[in-house]
Amino acid sequence: MRYGLHFMFSHNDRYHHNRFHNNGAGVAVMYSRQVEMHENLFGFNWGSSAYGLLLKDISDSHIYNNDFEQNSAAVYMEGASRIMVERNQFRRNGWALRVQASCDGNTIRQNNFVGNSFDVSTNGNLVLNTFQGNYWDRYEGYDLDRDGVGDVAFRPVSLYAVVVERMPFGLLLMRSLMVYIMDKAEKIVPSLTPEQLMDEQPAMKEIKMQL
Repeated sequence: MRYGLHFMFSHNDRYHHNRFHNNGAGVAVMYSRQVEMHENLFGFNWGSSAYGLLLKDISDSHIYNNDFEQNSAAVYMEGASRIMVERNQFRRNGWALRVQASCDGNTIRQNNFVGNSFDVSTNGNLVLNTFQGNYWDRYEGYDLDRDGVGDVAFRPVSLYAVVVERMPFGLLLMRSLMVYIMDKAEKIVPSLTPEQLMDEQPAMKEIKMQL
């Protein structure tokens, strides 16, 4: 189906314990506020314009304890404000989070990002959202005081993600040696990725969820 669930101009809603599989978009929420989404499964929503969860012009909402697995884009956010995204599983998606520059005041914390082609992608350089305490399987930092929190901040937007956002045909180079070298160089001397978009307290181990 095109949408597993689609609603617009519908406020103060809650949906939970649903399974959205094999749709063009699992759920599309537009022009709404105060929506609560928890304990849902979003999976196998594949296609050039497919999303597990599409958020457009939505505000003051809570997305937690959901499982996003094998979607082209797990969550696509455009014009989203003051959204709390926490304790979700993002596994083996094309993009885990696509956060457009029109989004602000959102908090992404204590989520697991495992096996995604791109953990986070954005089309702007201004950082108006907060990432905190997430687990990133690409994190290569250390934890000298053994408190479970990385001592070095993690920047989830890779240079390759920036290139693909600007030139989609760049996907043809995925997993090539050139992309590997390019991303390593960007980590050492950041130049094109949003400098302030970082998780300053990355978790060293996967966070246990209550799904």
